[in-house]
Amino acid sequence: MSSKKNSEEYLRIPPWLRVKLPAGKTFNDTAKLLADLNLNTVCQTAKCPNTWDCFSRNVATFLIMGFVCTRNCAFCNITSGKIDPLDSDEPRRVSEAVSRLKLKYTVITSVTRDDLPDGGAAHYAETITRIRTDHPECAIEVLIPDFQGDLPALKTVLEAKPNVLNHNVETSPDLYSEIRPEADYKQSIELLERVKKYGNGIPAKSGLMVGLGETDEQVYRVIDDLAAINCDIVTIGQYMRPSKEHPTVKRYVEPHVFDEYAEYGKSLGIKHMFCAPLVRSSFHAAESFGEL
Repeated sequence: MSSKKNSEEYLRIPPWLRVKLPAGKTFNDTAKLLADLNLNTVCQTAKCPNTWDCFSRNVATFLIMGFVCTRNCAFCNITSGKIDPLDSDEPRRVSEAVSRLKLKYTVITSVTRDDLPDGGAAHYAETITRIRTDHPECAIEVLIPDFQGDLPALKTVLEAKPNVLNHNVETSPDLYSEIRPEADYKQSIELLERVKKYGNGIPAKSGLMVGLGETDEQVYRVIDDLAAINCDIVTIGQYMRPSKEHPTVKRYVEPHVFDEYAEYGKSLGIKHMFCAPLVRSSFHAAESFGEL
């Protein structure tokens, strides 16, 4: 392979994306607690670059309904394959982790479970209800799949009254056929619009990645769409390639461009824009919620 081709396919990671790994007992204790309770986190499964930061602050995003997904999005490090049945004890264990980590804010997400009639909506509701019962002082954010556009499934989650409902559009609709071939951009926008319609004031949140081949103009069009349905919180972060099997990074967006995304969204009336290279949808989620 020529050096030119190599530089085109494998961009050098810029300084602002080089994460210093903190050391400390809290990180190890958090990882051990999650292992003891047999719980998955998206932090570990998706190889999030902020795992060290979050674990060192006793923060984790719980991944429910297993760690195998029925879809195979190109950007994602969560595997597809044989699906396990739902674990009826999982809501209790998540609630216990909330207690042992002394969380005041927790984020619950999941793999996509198209094999289930409701996409796992009832399991989300059970997890929310268990945490709410055991820890009424803890705020709960859920990051849900699209439930294949099923409105009753979405209402099941909304009726459990999470404090924030998040569903990520992930990328520009122009890239869906390549990056999210089993998803539908319009369906995701409609889901967020339904949160605003049926959620009785529950804030709607969404996020996307940059660096997958989109242009800034396409990013602004996604922000336009989210503003049009009154999405309350929008996160934008840099796509980072989890492995050599995943799509290459097409560009590293400079920090000042993320600032421009944020200013644009605010100018359209989006209440909170959290945009920076290392931002992920659940990173500093409590702070984003607090901004509302």
